[in-house]
Amino acid sequence: MGSAPVRSMYDERPDYRVELLARTNAMTAWLGETRLAHSDACLIVDEQDHGLVVYFPRDAVDFSRLEPIDRRTVCPFKGQAVYWRASGGAGPGVAWSYPEPFPQVARLAGYVAFDQDAVRVTIGTGRFTGVRP
Repeated sequence: MGSAPVRSMYDERPDYRVELLARTNAMTAWLGETRLAHSDACLIVDEQDHGLVVYFPRDAVDFSRLEPIDRRTVCPFKGQAVYWRASGGAGPGVAWSYPEPFPQVARLAGYVAFDQDAVRVTIGTGRFTGVRP
């Protein structure tokens, strides 16, 4: 990425929304028949101008199936992302995270998302937490 600082656009676009929605649904990420992640403590990220993306807690991801790659991108509303690809694979990567997200989405730290065009994410039933709105 070079030495340019990662800059947030929230000051210039205070109307832009990135909603982090905690869910108790059992969610699983599959690459073919290989399970990459499973958890009932995921976040669904609903970002304006983007589709919904499931983020798994880092400890729910099977990193033995992934390898880090030297790719970084910057989202002006989430921060700098790091990437992984399938172990022994090629290409730009199938998973990413924001190790130091902007304060507005700080909860993303410690979560990993998968490219839902390459990885199938299934969503099962949720569990009742005892709280009703």
